[in-house]
Amino acid sequence: MTRPLSRLLALALAAAFASASAVTAAATPPVAPDAGIAPERLSADVKTLASEGFAGRAPGTAGEAKTVDWLVGQLKAIGLAPGGPDGAWTQPVPLVRTQLGAGPVTVAGGSQPIDWVQQRDVYLSTVRAAERARVAAAPLVFVGYGVTAPERGWDDFKGVDLKGKVAVVLINDPDFEAAAGEPVAGRFGGRRMTYYGRWIYKFEEAARRGAIAALIVHDTPGAGYGWNTVVAPGGENYDIAAAPYRVALQGWIEGEAASRLFAAAGLDLAAQRLRARSPDFRPVELGLTLSADLPVTHETLMSRNVLAKLPGAKRPGEVVMFGAHWDAYGQGAPDAQGRTVRPGANDDAAGVAGLLEIARAFRRGPRPDRSVVFAFWTAEERGLLGSETYANRPVYRAADTVANITLDILQTGGPARDVMLVGQGQNGLEDDLVAAAARQGRTVTPEALPERGLFYRADHFPLAKLGVPTLLFMAISGAPDLVRGGRGAGQAWLEGYMRCYHQTCDDWNPGLDFTGAAQDVGLAYQVGRDLAMSTRWPQWREGSEFRQTRTADGR
Repeated sequence: MTRPLSRLLALALAAAFASASAVTAAATPPVAPDAGIAPERLSADVKTLASEGFAGRAPGTAGEAKTVDWLVGQLKAIGLAPGGPDGAWTQPVPLVRTQLGAGPVTVAGGSQPIDWVQQRDVYLSTVRAAERARVAAAPLVFVGYGVTAPERGWDDFKGVDLKGKVAVVLINDPDFEAAAGEPVAGRFGGRRMTYYGRWIYKFEEAARRGAIAALIVHDTPGAGYGWNTVVAPGGENYDIAAAPYRVALQGWIEGEAASRLFAAAGLDLAAQRLRARSPDFRPVELGLTLSADLPVTHETLMSRNVLAKLPGAKRPGEVVMFGAHWDAYGQGAPDAQGRTVRPGANDDAAGVAGLLEIARAFRRGPRPDRSVVFAFWTAEERGLLGSETYANRPVYRAADTVANITLDILQTGGPARDVMLVGQGQNGLEDDLVAAAARQGRTVTPEALPERGLFYRADHFPLAKLGVPTLLFMAISGAPDLVRGGRGAGQAWLEGYMRCYHQTCDDWNPGLDFTGAAQDVGLAYQVGRDLAMSTRWPQWREGSEFRQTRTADGR
């Protein structure tokens, strides 16, 4: 899963779940056939992918080559067909990798210059393949939440020309901090984050409007993670090669540094936050300029998505897609034990293992009426770049894709009475999940903190933007109700896992219990199998931002 959550978030997620209500099925359908999802096979595949030889599965490395070769070998052994373009097993994903070096970052125009220190006051990166990232005395403009949403009657830019300027933006949605009774309250879904609240959207919107740079004001509640998570990549960044709408510099301003910045402009940041919650807000020229001249190391590399399919027996042109990302964070600084490999056992070797088990289950059963596609994405940890590349150049038309079911981090604390639902209220696949869970004697529990926007942070999202209904399995969206120990034990599992999230200790060990993961993989299989054996087309709910795209496809 991209963009790490802090341990604070893990604690908040678990605590919030103590009072979360469970969604239950109105009636229990007949018992589903045994999918045969084996915890032992899940464990064995995770152990392999998280081993030292795979070197953390970073895109463009020897670890990628080994991972892709291993995956293709597994898929051939299962008996699937190549599912990529032109009958290939893989889809090329051209990437650019950048790394900023040290250099001055100065704000001028106040009573005295402000020299920002990288990773203390500001975190900057670039995705442009240039020798230097230069910004010369560019005016700073506060653009509120940086949102253009005509369907919600919202425009933070009001036609202001940002060409050559630096956009200063607030994180999350305009109604994130709104109190009851404020005109903006509920306009963007209340505490539930929309895509407009995501940092990716804000950078791209600033670039579309000509900004040379974009800086987001960091605060932990709005971002969903602390400053230590923001600075973790250390100036490194990835992007799709030749991607449009990219600023020369992008990044975050630490909260206290942002308050000092606004004070230097004679403004109070808290008061400006309040002003930005009004649809009448207009951009504010801060009367300050930003200058930076930083060396850039860059390289272009070719990564790969892996795609396999099981052709349908009756309607092969209609596709049910399963997805997981094969990449992890590669190697980094040594930890206290001297380990440098970040093996990504649960994030997302477990999801990959789950997809392989689902493929085996389909091969054991009767051939589905619709085709089933298995997508193993690259560069999820770098910003959903593999799945975004697929969405830009789909092998299977979005109009022919019935649904996407994504596995990104599975629960390894043991069997559970419930399963977590991310993005409640989006589409009809949620009803399918409730029915399938009831067949297992389980319930569905909504994510604890929907304002964190987890629905927009995994590889199903680029497909959702195309209008394909999606279902995401992501165990860190809340503390599970474990059979052994209940919600308290689930909280302990969640806190323990979050301490290793994206770290060297997210590794395979004999203490991992994959029985709960097998339950959830079985649910994913059942939801997908029911669709693959039917003529149904699940639909987006009224009010979903993706409904209009699907309707335009005629589904």
